[in-house]
Amino acid sequence: KNSSLVVGVLVLFRAHTHKELSRFTLAREREKRDLTSGVVLFVLFIRERERERDCNKSAKRITYTKVPQRRRRSTKKMPKSEKKTKDDDDDVVVENKTGNPVSSKEEAMRIIGEKEEDKNAVMSLFSDVNPNDPLRPIFAPLGKQNEKKGEKAMYRKVNVPSHRLSPLKEHWMALYTPVTKQMKIDMRMNLKLKKVELKTTDQTEDESALQKSADFIQAFVLGFEIQDAVALLRLDDLYLECFEVKDVKQTLRGEHMSRGIGRLAGKSGKTKYTIENATRTRIVIADQHIRILGSFQNIKVARNALCALIMGSPPGKVYSRLRTVTARLAERF
Repeated sequence: KNSSLVVGVLVLFRAHTHKELSRFTLAREREKRDLTSGVVLFVLFIRERERERDCNKSAKRITYTKVPQRRRRSTKKMPKSEKKTKDDDDDVVVENKTGNPVSSKEEAMRIIGEKEEDKNAVMSLFSDVNPNDPLRPIFAPLGKQNEKKGEKAMYRKVNVPSHRLSPLKEHWMALYTPVTKQMKIDMRMNLKLKKVELKTTDQTEDESALQKSADFIQAFVLGFEIQDAVALLRLDDLYLECFEVKDVKQTLRGEHMSRGIGRLAGKSGKTKYTIENATRTRIVIADQHIRILGSFQNIKVARNALCALIMGSPPGKVYSRLRTVTARLAERF
């Protein structure tokens, strides 16, 4: 009995497993069939899209241009313009009876009479233009006061941040003296708005003096020394350029940023002073802000050196590049 029971159980288990395997195989075949049908549909869809795109391209290539119609030329002839002569523009004396112009001065004097006013008018008509002509009007030359009489005063305002108020207060007279005495421009501090206000006067001779003075104050506010900033008042080809470390490399953060700023300055400012002396510029490094004062070409050389340091170049490599560039600039000038 036990053996028959076991055999029956095994038969049932085998039949059950066979049924499950057949069900599993049918499911796999159905999935394969669905997958192949889906792939076929997708391929057909892509081919249809490509066919539509080709049709659109061919339709765009065909353009219809409207041929403009030619206008018929008019058969009417335009009247010829009469050439003006020099005699037409000039004033002439004409006889009242005949209407003919008078050619000589004696005939004009005979026709007009003996009145002095008429004689003067005739003399002015027949006299040549020369500096010794008694009838030529004489005007006094325009002076500086007459030129600037109708002009209004011009103004400039320079913002002063809060951390630069105390240095501005200490060095006020050193800033005030060259602006007022050399540039002849009024200067005052507006404590409410925290701005330095500049204004032209009647004694201001140079038109660019106001802008030079504003650049001079701006350079001091940005951190340059007064001895360096005064060059903006005396020279014309000096400029200021400001940028940040993140403008060169945006991924610098935390310690990487501090190391980048350290590479710019060097040990006790050695790298910064070397770049300044090589390029004849002045550099201010205030946290992440970098300011350069100098000529256009020198600012470009200094900026390239600073950018190379920010990107991670060693100082020795930057020094060698500076030597070659400065030697090339010296040969050019």
